[in-house]
Amino acid sequence: MNTLLDVLARSYEETPDRIAIHLLEGDVDQSISYRVLLHGAGGYAEALAQAGVVTGEPVVIILQHGRALIEAFFGAILYGVVPSIMPFLSEKMSPDRYRESLSSLMEITRPAAIITYPEFVPQAHRAVHSANLDCTILLPSGVTPISELMFEYLPGAKRSAEDLVLLQHSSGTTGLQKGVALSHRSVLNQVYGYADAIHMTQEDIVVNWLPLYHDMGLIAGFLMPILLRAKLVLMSPFDWVRAPHRLLQAVSRYRGTLSWLPNFAYNFCAQKVGDRNMEGVDLSSWRAVINCSEPMRWRSHELFLERFESFGLRRDALATCYAMAENVFAVTQGGIGCSVVVDEVDRQAMQEQVARPAQHGSDRMMNLSAGRPISITEVRILDEDRRDLPERHIGEIAIKGTCMLSGYYKRDDLTEQAFHEGWYLTGDLGYLVNGELFVTGRLKDLIIVGGKNIYPQDLEELAGEVSGVHPGRLVAFGVFNETIGTEEIVIVAEVDTDDPQERRRIAEEIRQEIAHGSDVTLRYSWIVDRKWLIKTSSGKLARRANREKFLAEAKLM
Repeated sequence: MNTLLDVLARSYEETPDRIAIHLLEGDVDQSISYRVLLHGAGGYAEALAQAGVVTGEPVVIILQHGRALIEAFFGAILYGVVPSIMPFLSEKMSPDRYRESLSSLMEITRPAAIITYPEFVPQAHRAVHSANLDCTILLPSGVTPISELMFEYLPGAKRSAEDLVLLQHSSGTTGLQKGVALSHRSVLNQVYGYADAIHMTQEDIVVNWLPLYHDMGLIAGFLMPILLRAKLVLMSPFDWVRAPHRLLQAVSRYRGTLSWLPNFAYNFCAQKVGDRNMEGVDLSSWRAVINCSEPMRWRSHELFLERFESFGLRRDALATCYAMAENVFAVTQGGIGCSVVVDEVDRQAMQEQVARPAQHGSDRMMNLSAGRPISITEVRILDEDRRDLPERHIGEIAIKGTCMLSGYYKRDDLTEQAFHEGWYLTGDLGYLVNGELFVTGRLKDLIIVGGKNIYPQDLEELAGEVSGVHPGRLVAFGVFNETIGTEEIVIVAEVDTDDPQERRRIAEEIRQEIAHGSDVTLRYSWIVDRKWLIKTSSGKLARRANREKFLAEAKLM
C-alpha cells in the first residue's frame, strides 16, 4: 500500500459495489460505487494516454463541481500524472485577471494538459499561448468510461511512494504561482495519521460542501473518506452558499458524522438558516463538526450551538483543527473525545505577545485551542532568532513531520526559505499551553475572507489602477467582523485632492476595481490625506500599524 493507486485498487477488488460517493447536485443524488468511479476515471487515464501525456507531468483540472471533476482527478492518479485542481472562472471574477493569473501559474508549472469544460476553452487557449506552452486541452465530452480495469498495467502502477501525486495551489485572488508538491507517502501518512486522531472508521459518513481546490475540501472532505472507504456525501459549494440549510438537511438525511467548516460558515449558517428549512432536521448524528482554515473564534462556536442545539447538535461535537497544504492537511486536532479547550487571557497582555491568564475584572479574550499535534507531526513556537519560546509566549509556529510537502513545485528558492534546520516555518503566530496549540494571527500579510487566502499586494495593485490613486500610497488589510465570523477587507488610499465629490468617486472606483478584478468585495474604501500612511524605516508599508490607526479613526475597536 505504497501509493494512492494501491489503495484504490484494493477497494476496487474487495468492495467494488460499495458506494463511495453520494454526489448531490441540487436535489439529485448520484450514488457512485468504487467500480463506477474507477471505470469513469479509467476513461480519463485512457484520454491522457491518447493525448501523449507523459507520466509524472502535471495536469491542471478546471471543472465545475460534478462527476467529471471527480473522475478526472482519479483518472490522473491512475495514469500516473500529477493533478492540480484549480478554481474555475465564476461570474464574480474578471476573465482577464483570471487568465493572467493562470498564465503566471502555467509559466512555472508547465502542465502537459488542461482538463476543462467547453466554455473555458478560449480562456485556456489564451493562457497557454501567453505562457508559450505546448499543452493539450481535454474535454469531458470526449471521455468514455472503460469497461475493464487492470491496475497492474496502468502507468500509475509504476509510480513509487516518493513520487509526486498531486499539487495544491493557493486559493487566493491571483497568488497561484506557489504549488505545494505532495508525494504519495506524505498524503497516505496524513490520511492514516489524521484518521487516527479523529477516530475515523469505515462507519463514518462525511458530509462535505467545500471546494476541491482547497486542502480542507480535497484532503479531509474528499480523499480521506474515499481512501478509507467511509461514505462521502459531496455537495456543491455554490449550492451551499445559495442555501446553507442544505448542509444541515444532508447531515440529517444521511446521518452524517463528520464535516469540516471554515470559521465564517458557523456564523453564516447561524444567521442565514431559517426555521422553515429546519423542519424534521436531526443533527444528533454529527459527532464532529470541525472548525478549520481560518482563525477560530469562540463566539462563532457559541452562535452555532445556540442556533442548532434544539435540533440535536451537541456541544462536544464542536471541534477544531489547525491545518495547511504544506502538511497535506492537519497539524493539530482538538475536541475529539473531549470539549475544545478555551483559554481566557488578558487582552492587553496579548498585545505584548504574552497569553497571560485573565484576572478578575480584566479585559479578557476567549481563545479556542486548535488542539494537540497529531501523532505524525511536531510543533514548536519560535522567536525571531528561531529559538524556542516558553509556554504562553507568542511566536512563529514551526512544524515537522512525516507528511510534509516535497517542496514548492519548481520553486527551490521558496522551498529553501520556508525551512529552518528541517522545520517548516508557517508564518503563523501562536502559543502553547499544556501541549495545546493556540493560533493567534499571522506573520504573513494574508487576509482570510470566508476561508479564502487573499494577497493584499494583489488588491493594492488593482486599486492602484484607479485614476487619482498613486502606487505605494495605499494599503490593504483585513479587519475581523464578529457578526459574520470572518475578516473584511479594508483599503486605505492617500489622495492629493480635497474635493469631497472627487474623493467619493475614487472610493467608489476602488470598490468597482476590486469587485471586477478579483472574487472578493471591499468593505471599507477609506480615503485619506497625504502622509497619513505609516511606513517602516526602510520605506515599506507597516500594515499592522496602519490597521490599528484605521481602527482607531474609524472607531471600530
